[in-house]
Amino acid sequence: MNDVGMMSLIDLLPIAVLGALLGMDVVTFPQAMISRPIVAATAAGAFIGNAPGGLVMGVVLELIALEMLPFGASRYPEWGSASVVGGSLFAAQEGDPAGALPVSLVAALCAATLSGWSMVRLRRMNAAHAARERDALANGSQRAVVGLQLFGLTADFARGGFVTLVAMLVFSPLVVAVLRSWETDAAISRAVATGIAVAISASAVWRVFHGVAHARVLFIAGLAAGAVILVRG
Repeated sequence: MNDVGMMSLIDLLPIAVLGALLGMDVVTFPQAMISRPIVAATAAGAFIGNAPGGLVMGVVLELIALEMLPFGASRYPEWGSASVVGGSLFAAQEGDPAGALPVSLVAALCAATLSGWSMVRLRRMNAAHAARERDALANGSQRAVVGLQLFGLTADFARGGFVTLVAMLVFSPLVVAVLRSWETDAAISRAVATGIAVAISASAVWRVFHGVAHARVLFIAGLAAGAVILVRG
């Protein structure tokens, strides 16, 4: 990695592998929640040598990711690979320059949208492959079952890695170029990005829990307690 935060292809390869592995965790294997943004972005930051930077991005992305619940075959952003992209980009910017957080966040959100679209395409490809094996599956063929499982695992691994690599190739130089001309104050930039994420997460939490008895009182009390802990800490 050079001194302005732009990564070379050699730097990007392990990041792409990490994105492939964490992208698989979303729906394929092992579904152990390691693809959650707070985990994936921190791991990506550690790969860059700046785990705290990755953690910051992970927290912000986690707040946004709370807005959607990945149920069944619904369409949703794929946060595993996208968090690797966001965590890597933010962690690579030495000294946390002004604009690094919001620009890296936008890149991660774009990657999440692209990766979510790729999951839909992968489902269609898996369905087509399964249809070709319908007769063998109906006859209880172990070869067909194992073959479908391996095909799905391999395809999802390749999907996550490809999306991560493409996103990093596009956004790594783009983030650096944008930051060179960024003029908004660093504190304001961070506050806006964080404020948007908090608003999204608060809306998501309220939508899920508003039916609970005394939810409004409990919600406000929780916010107040958290604020006190934050100030005193």
